[in-house]
Order: sequence, then structure tokens, then C-alpha cells
Amino acid sequence: MVSHRQIENLLKGNRDALFSEADAQRSHHCGDGVHIRGIIEFSNVCSRNCAYCGLRRDNTTLKRFTLTREEILTTVALAEKSGVRTVVLQSGENDTVRDEWLAETIKAVKDRFDVAVTLSVGVKSRDCYALWRQAGADRYLLKHEVASVSLYNTFHPDSQLDDRISALRDLQLLGYQIGTGNIVGLPGQSPTDLAADILLAHTLDVDMAAFGPLVPHANTPLAHTASGDLDLALRVIAAARLILGPVHIAATTALDAIASDGREKALTCGANVIMVNLTPSPYRRLYDIYPKKGQPNSVRSVQDILARLGRPTGTGYGHSLKQPKRGFFQKRKGHQTGLGGTTQDDTASAP
Repeated sequence: MVSHRQIENLLKGNRDALFSEADAQRSHHCGDGVHIRGIIEFSNVCSRNCAYCGLRRDNTTLKRFTLTREEILTTVALAEKSGVRTVVLQSGENDTVRDEWLAETIKAVKDRFDVAVTLSVGVKSRDCYALWRQAGADRYLLKHEVASVSLYNTFHPDSQLDDRISALRDLQLLGYQIGTGNIVGLPGQSPTDLAADILLAHTLDVDMAAFGPLVPHANTPLAHTASGDLDLALRVIAAARLILGPVHIAATTALDAIASDGREKALTCGANVIMVNLTPSPYRRLYDIYPKKGQPNSVRSVQDILARLGRPTGTGYGHSLKQPKRGFFQKRKGHQTGLGGTTQDDTASAP
């Protein structure tokens, strides 16, 4: 049984030993291939007021946008042409978006292109998740951000941690491959809190996880807070690899926002997934979650990182490394759903 103390000891232990073991476990569970995920930030409209995020509702200096369906499809076409096998449709947590519009967009993507689709659009209703799943969505990333209820309430004035956890369980039962993760470096956060974040991901039995540092934004209440510490963020990634085992762990773009080689380092201490930003250039600067240093984040720049590390690009769609899933009829911890439908999964070919 995994405990808080066990995880805290990993976080506080010898750095070199932790990173070396995490890299060995990454190789054992995932192979050496690094999966490239292409992020399409299709809207920066957000109904929430999270204290650290530049998309927050009260940031009136930000020009808001939402891509058209054709703009999204054009971007997916470019992604597929460049060899990207997973696209991540990401937006602010927008209460006004039409569920049907996104379902029709997902269906159009799946009908026209040979890619897996991950959604990252926040907490929605179970019926909404079912609609998107039936349209063809494969995965859902919903970071819990921080597992401490008191800290969560401090930085999220208009949402509840329990709702995010319930949403992740609903997504799981609907047959999604699910992912969660946290922010490292929030004011008041302790090693015990970070251990709780990893433990929550373990308890949820996630298929993927993303742990990234806080990057303060000038138009938020945390504007004058120090950035998250790179070494601590890497320790969290490494400890998560040892605790979570066969999951996909991302080298997040936030790492490069605080260190030019942040993602590269993450790939040497447990991460096996890397993100590239495919958002069309007129809109990319407007998806202003946190300040970026203008670091290159193209498919070519990522391939250069992998070449320096001697790591190949992952093959297949990079689906879950855990038990194969067959659409909605998947069994998970004694549960079985019954919405019908089947999908194909390339778990067997994932490195």
C-alpha cells in the first residue's frame, strides 16, 4: 500500500538516485519512445477565476478568441502531416460553449484524420462527457491542480476539488483514458501536499499525468509570487513515475517557461510524453495561461530534443499502457459501463 510517508521520502531523498531509478522505471514501463502530443488551444474563454491563470475571468486585458471548426480541422491536418498521432483540444473552462458544437468537431476530426483525440476543457456534466465520448474522444485531461482542500479553495474561488475528482471518475466509467496532475510551487504548498497529489493520481488509477511548476502571470493575484522550483518539479515527476508505474507522464511546457532545458531534463527522470503547440500563430499568444519565454515548441524543435537524448519518437497513438480498453464496455475496478459502442486501441503496440 502506497503511503504519504513513502512518497515524501522519495521527494526528499537523494536526487541522483531518484532520477536514475525513475528513468529506469520509465524505460521498463514505457520503452524509450517519446510520444508527441499536439496541443490545439481552440479557445481562451474561461468562466473560472483561478488565482494563478492568465485566462481567468477577471483578466479584462486579454482579447478572447474561439477557433472555428474549419480552423481546428486545418490545424489537425497539419498535425497529422507532421506525424503527430494525438491532438489535444484544450480551452478555458467555458460554461457557454455548446456541447453539441464540440461533439460535432470531435466527430469531424475522427472522420477525417487518423489521430487520437484528448480533451482538456474542464469540469462538465456526465451527459456532456458521454456525448463527446460517443463522438469519438479517446482521452480526457483534467488536472486536479492541488489535492489539499484548503489550498484548492484558496486558489479556486468558484470551483470545488470534489467536483473535479467526481468528474474524473465519471470519465473513467465512460471509457475515457484519464489524466490528472498538479501545480508545483503554489504558496503554502508542502512536501506533504505534493505527496497527496501523487497519491491521488495513484488512487484514481490514471492513464496519464502532468506535473508542472507554477509560472506567475502579471494579471493574476499571484503576480509577485516566485516561480516554482525546477528541481522540485523534476522530483515530483520522478517520484510519480516510481509510484504510478505504467502511465504516460508529460514533460510539460511550463518546465521550459522557467528553464530553457526543463522539458529535456524531465525526459531523463521519468517523463515519456512531450507536448508541441499547434495553435495557429495569430491566436497562440492570446492563450496566455502563463508568460512564455518564446522557447521553440514545434515538432522540429521537439525532434531536436529527442535527437540530443538519443530517444526515438513513440510509435502508434500512445494509448494507455494499462489494460486494453474496448470502447464503453470496459471493466475497471469492478465497474462496467453499458453505453454501447466499441473502439480500436493500440495498447499492444505502445512502447
